[in-house]
Amino acid sequence: MNALRRGLGNSLIQAFLVVVGVIWLTPLAGLFLSSLRSAQDQARGGWWTALTSPAQLSFDNYSALLGNSGMTQAFWNTVLISVPATTLVVVIAALAGYAFAWLEFPGREALFLLVVALLVVPVQIGLLPVAKLFGQLGLFGTIPGVVLFHVSYGLPFAIFLLRNYFAEMPREMLEAARMDGGSEWRIFTRLVLPVGRPAIASLAIFQFLWVWNDMLVALLFADSSAQPLTVELQSQIRQFGSNIDVLAPGAFLSLVVPVVVFFAFQRHFVQGVMAGSVK
Repeated sequence: MNALRRGLGNSLIQAFLVVVGVIWLTPLAGLFLSSLRSAQDQARGGWWTALTSPAQLSFDNYSALLGNSGMTQAFWNTVLISVPATTLVVVIAALAGYAFAWLEFPGREALFLLVVALLVVPVQIGLLPVAKLFGQLGLFGTIPGVVLFHVSYGLPFAIFLLRNYFAEMPREMLEAARMDGGSEWRIFTRLVLPVGRPAIASLAIFQFLWVWNDMLVALLFADSSAQPLTVELQSQIRQFGSNIDVLAPGAFLSLVVPVVVFFAFQRHFVQGVMAGSVK
């Protein structure tokens, strides 16, 4: 009887998760079908009509998207912003997190408290002062300027997260490595990084999704030649309004990349989120 109840309970949970998954993926599926329909088909009915009339689906919109120089340039701008901003944050935060967790140096606690204090500073407060500073340095309106802004505002949370994760590692493990003659750099690269991979992967996913989907920072700091896909889509909507044959595939492309990244690293993401919850 108990086994039957457990089996029934597991079946209900699985069914519920399947329903949640279907609901969560429905907008993505609808956007994908819309991206395969012509503007005339869009005007005649919703995307669900393609389920009963699959003949209206084609990849002509994606051909038009590839021929739209603004969209293609915006996509590559998004890649050029997101990848460096994610990589720099992860690398710097991993180094700083290890230093705050296991290295003794003057002012360590005060510096870490300063990092924690920066977590409460809203992004909006720094927009105008940083824009003025970037203008003086010649970085305003450029891709490096957008990357630098994302890195600077992503580091406090990243350092806080990785420092706390690294601090949970057994001290005996690191002391044994030092007794065997391992340098700090060797301990960091050969021991700490492999053990901290789940937390690092979770951080990389969070940072990538935040930067990829950002529009506020890019809208202010990127000019027309450096604007990412989010700003270009907003510009297309404002200028033309009805060019759904370009907007739908562009929006799907902007959405599907983060989804692919998330599912590619979901195992590490779950491990990182659950780390430390079960001893």
